[in-house]
Amino acid sequence: MRLTEEQDELRSAVRSLLERHRGADAWRPLTQQIGAAGLAVPEEYGGAGCGALEVHVVMEELGRELSPVPYLGSAVLAVQALLASGDKAACAELLPGLAEGTSVGALAWAEGGTWDPDAIRATATPGPAGDGTWRVTGSKEHILHGATADLLLVAARTTEGVSLFRVPVNGAGVRRSATVAMDGTRDLARLELVGAEGRLVGAAGDGGRVLRHVLDLACTALAAEQVGAAERCLELTVAYAKERVQFGRPIGSFQAVKHRLADAYVLVESARTAALGAAFAAAGASGAGTAGVAGSGVEGSAEGEAARRAAVAKSACSEAFSTVAGEMIQLHGGIGITWEHDAHLYFKRAHAAAQLFGSPAWHRRRIAAGLGLEP
Repeated sequence: MRLTEEQDELRSAVRSLLERHRGADAWRPLTQQIGAAGLAVPEEYGGAGCGALEVHVVMEELGRELSPVPYLGSAVLAVQALLASGDKAACAELLPGLAEGTSVGALAWAEGGTWDPDAIRATATPGPAGDGTWRVTGSKEHILHGATADLLLVAARTTEGVSLFRVPVNGAGVRRSATVAMDGTRDLARLELVGAEGRLVGAAGDGGRVLRHVLDLACTALAAEQVGAAERCLELTVAYAKERVQFGRPIGSFQAVKHRLADAYVLVESARTAALGAAFAAAGASGAGTAGVAGSGVEGSAEGEAARRAAVAKSACSEAFSTVAGEMIQLHGGIGITWEHDAHLYFKRAHAAAQLFGSPAWHRRRIAAGLGLEP
């Protein structure tokens, strides 16, 4: 599994840009100078027509910087939900803005602390006017950039099953609120809907399939972010071990510290392999359909392999990042728990990201169910 020369050049361009533009200020140059928001958007909708590997490269670099830009929520979740819906009219209307970065999308589907589509309890009923509108009622949580997005896609249950709806962000019956999260570098929001007007995206009852497909791609992208952040933790810790002196010598020269850094290196590289494996599988399955995960298991052929690797990557990369971030805190000593150092930011991102899109244990259960290993 090797990236191409063009993908390596994309990495260099993104890293260089993020070094020059910090924080949220990076979004405009990322979209205008590199076209990052449209990498996974087909050319017919104004994108670059690339795939999961290019998204992997961008996410890894964003993870290194703990960048707060809305790439994961908009360029991955919202874009892939629209594409998977098969609604050509909605794609033609909405994807060009998302690809340019002038529009930011948010996908709201998590409820009760889970991203399992079967757990969705928000409801949608046909509107009384008979004009094709629906009335959506329910609560959503953990919505990436949900408080500031100008495009809101909401999953709700109809008589046909889980379906996807476009809901006006400032419409009647819509209340958005930012969530105060442990990880201050990631914007999350909560959504309350009471009879809010919605327009169906895709076919009624097809939302479960769409969300399972999006979940796999979301886990694949998040795994790349976790690898980038874990790698940066290791780099900062190694550099500190070379310059921090105790007992007249750098602490990096002590055998016990060397062992811990070596173990962290193995974790980072193992996580990188898992994340790359998931990205290559997603790229290979992109032309094979979007069946993905059925129920709580993982099954199918190319789609099933992509789903399995996504679950493996999410589990392995979550635990690797959490461990390496913890080692960063430990080996930095007192400064590692102060506001003057970024160690606490990586530590918080590690533990929050481990729960985003499902915990490692939940994904291992999905794998086990798909392999017939659960009792």
